[in-house]
Amino acid sequence: MDDVSTQAATDQPTIEQATMAGLARLAAERYPTEVAAKHLADGEWLDITYAELWDVVQALALGLVTLDVQVGDRVAILVNTRVEFMVADLAASTVGAIVVPVYPTNSSDECEWVVGDSGAKVIICEDAAQVAKIDEVRSGLPALEHVLIIEGEADGAVPVADIAERGRSGGDASELDRRTAQVSGDDACLIIYTSGTTGRPKGVVLTNKGFAAGRRSAAEMGLFGSGDVIYLFLPLAHVFAQIIMTDGLEMGATIAFWGGDAAKIVPELGQVSPTVLPSVPRIFEKVYAMAMGLVPDGERERVEQAVQLGIKVRRADRVGEAVSDDERAAFEAADTAMFSLVRGIFGGRVKMAISGAAPIAPEILEFFYAAGVPVFEGWGMTETTAIGTLNLPDEFRFGTIGQPVAGADVRIAQDGEIEIGGEILMREYWNNPDATASTMTDDGYLRTGDLGSIDEDGYVSITGRKKDIIITAGGKNLTPANLEGDLRRSRFVSQAVMYGDRKPYPVALITLDAETVVPWADSNGLPTEIAELAEHEEMKSVIQAELDDANSRYAKVEQIKRFKILDHDFTVESGELTPSLKLKRNVVYDNYSDAFDDLYS
Repeated sequence: MDDVSTQAATDQPTIEQATMAGLARLAAERYPTEVAAKHLADGEWLDITYAELWDVVQALALGLVTLDVQVGDRVAILVNTRVEFMVADLAASTVGAIVVPVYPTNSSDECEWVVGDSGAKVIICEDAAQVAKIDEVRSGLPALEHVLIIEGEADGAVPVADIAERGRSGGDASELDRRTAQVSGDDACLIIYTSGTTGRPKGVVLTNKGFAAGRRSAAEMGLFGSGDVIYLFLPLAHVFAQIIMTDGLEMGATIAFWGGDAAKIVPELGQVSPTVLPSVPRIFEKVYAMAMGLVPDGERERVEQAVQLGIKVRRADRVGEAVSDDERAAFEAADTAMFSLVRGIFGGRVKMAISGAAPIAPEILEFFYAAGVPVFEGWGMTETTAIGTLNLPDEFRFGTIGQPVAGADVRIAQDGEIEIGGEILMREYWNNPDATASTMTDDGYLRTGDLGSIDEDGYVSITGRKKDIIITAGGKNLTPANLEGDLRRSRFVSQAVMYGDRKPYPVALITLDAETVVPWADSNGLPTEIAELAEHEEMKSVIQAELDDANSRYAKVEQIKRFKILDHDFTVESGELTPSLKLKRNVVYDNYSDAFDDLYS
């Protein structure tokens, strides 16, 4: 194997220019002794340096060569977010293959669609349970030649360790150089199948050029660098996690992979003390609701005042402006009483959290900024290689999704739809030219489906989704996401789904947040089974009060008039949420059509 720590790279492209085929090696050459990854093994956090990462990536890449994986072949990865996913991803990229991530929560039928439609030659599975999904549909996967397994054993699956050992013992490292030279910026490096809120998932073909633009943009914005620790629990089958992983490699950061148990995220944050936390809004919503739930009703106004003071003091400190002694003392008191506790939940060192995949209420962003956990909202799509706009530490505006990143051009169409162009755009939808044509404008911009506006300073705001607009029987256009988001700020509410298209008024289905509701019910002498609570009059009264508060921010015609509490929550497994916890509105509408109709009877 090559000793990357002694190699010169003067004739190599920069990491920002590199294709995914050359990224792992170039990162190792730039940061050989820096820690590339942390992962849990038998309860202990282990470190892997960039040089060590390249060593295992190179071995597996050469092993894939022995399986006759060629440039442009597809390699599927059916693995949870863990360091082995990163190794497999980089190894497949290094041989010039196109990576096809598959959500580990997918059913066997869903796996068949992704693996079959992409024509994957190889699939790397996490364990026997994932191999079993592929075995169940193997007859429908004629292009699939090899099934590999990371841990455990399964009939017909070859251990990844054995393939890596083939590469380590007999591989020709110069073959990887030849592969890298064959890959260009316009070539595909990743096909991500959108989780899809309607119909079959579409394979979004992303290019090396798009990822390079993302890395270049991240470097220019100075999001993070060597010495930063990024805690990653998002699914690597989602483009948001993919771009975070790639940007982390570009800048020499450490990626701390979660242990795989959602119940242990908070303890793990305390153990690794990340400086950067990419997440979805639901995590921040739950912490906010938990914190506000501890505040007595009579103290809410004081907390809101403390938040506004915290914003003022932190902004002043950032730009070197002074605040009065009284303001400083009041801020320090609030910091001791509440804000420091919030920071502690996230490990105490987070300098930047990035929220994406769904909207987040400005009040929640303000709260975390005051607490010293700045959460910056961004926006993007799989089709834009994850990020199109982003708020930054020195350039942010609560309630917006930030300004366009480098490599992106954003405009508003006549009907209010956000359109985006630039290097970050996908090349096409795999095997779906009709969908590609309908999504792109004649001049090469992507129709995003989001409605929005751009202010005089270039900050973009989203007002809703075109396909989610509710038109009442009276002809009023309503955007459900805003009121739904306000309801989710309640510590009692997990999800809220507004309904009312062609109806006289809006109604909603509401699910309870079991983590908060069960202890509350127990302390108030109420049943602790969610099914019983959903029908309990006191629970209904509490939710009605929360709804009244949320409704008060909207015109009467926009207010939810009636609601039903469900006896269970929406889940990814039931198909009502995407793996990034985004609501599949059409699925909920279909699954609960009778419940919605009952609210009008």
